[in-house]
Amino acid sequence: VSGLRSLEVSDVKDIMKLLETGNARRKTESTKANATSSRSHAVLEIQVNHASRPGVHAQSTLGKLALVDLAGSERAAETGNAGQKLRDGANINKSLLALANCINALGKATGGRSLGYVPYRHSKLTRLLKDGLSGNSRTCMVATVSCAAH
Repeated sequence: VSGLRSLEVSDVKDIMKLLETGNARRKTESTKANATSSRSHAVLEIQVNHASRPGVHAQSTLGKLALVDLAGSERAAETGNAGQKLRDGANINKSLLALANCINALGKATGGRSLGYVPYRHSKLTRLLKDGLSGNSRTCMVATVSCAAH
């Protein structure tokens, strides 16, 4: 993913600074539907590596926490967007659809049956979130939903 960086931090203050920097860099613009519409998704992945004391049976444990803020889906007719704003909205919708397709494919595995094809490669977003959606992971989603005035 273009512009993706991996930085080493030593404490929670460093993580909070990165979170604030990332939020300040997010692209937002006004549309007819929303005065401050997010024009991008944001992903902050925190990896914690715990190494046991050196010795004969030294072990390392890796944990990942992904904080994800998704831009909302849009209906082009309601936003009144044109040009680059319209293309941004279409790209947001495509990546949200790719995420929904991955979640649907993962949800079809029942009773220990193996999964079929999960389309992680269909968007940058799903490639970034692959570890949190599959394998030995636990995922929790918190949604903020509001009614449109339309």
